[in-house]
Amino acid sequence: MEPKTGIKLISILFLMLFPTACSVRPKPIAYGSDGCHFCSMTIVDRQHASQFVTAKGKAYTFDAIECMMNHVKDMDDQKIALFLVNDYNRPGELTDATTATYLISKGIPSPMGEFLTAFANREDAEHAQAGNQGTLLDWKALQDRFKD
Repeated sequence: MEPKTGIKLISILFLMLFPTACSVRPKPIAYGSDGCHFCSMTIVDRQHASQFVTAKGKAYTFDAIECMMNHVKDMDDQKIALFLVNDYNRPGELTDATTATYLISKGIPSPMGEFLTAFANREDAEHAQAGNQGTLLDWKALQDRFKD
């Protein structure tokens, strides 16, 4: 193989791999071994974990929604491409945090004691609220709660 051909092949390979190295997508959470980026607890609760992914593709995982919210409250939101939360009714399934509905209810404990739970849709959150009492929040209200 000629040196120029080798350089071309390496360049093509680099260009093919580069976009996937920085892709903005969720990273699977390894429950039982991944640690919370905020409090360092091992992430075991498949109903309350959360994650955000930066615009550069780096994923940060958290054992609870409140840990993620406390971590990002002083960050520039423009640097974050995805906010994700586990859907309480679908353990281990991440959903878009910005469209989720949140319930703060003493009837549903969360890992860090804020009693904060996410639901992929409002109907599920209202159903949980009917059985557990509590307050419903959308993404904006949740952000406001943690900025204070």
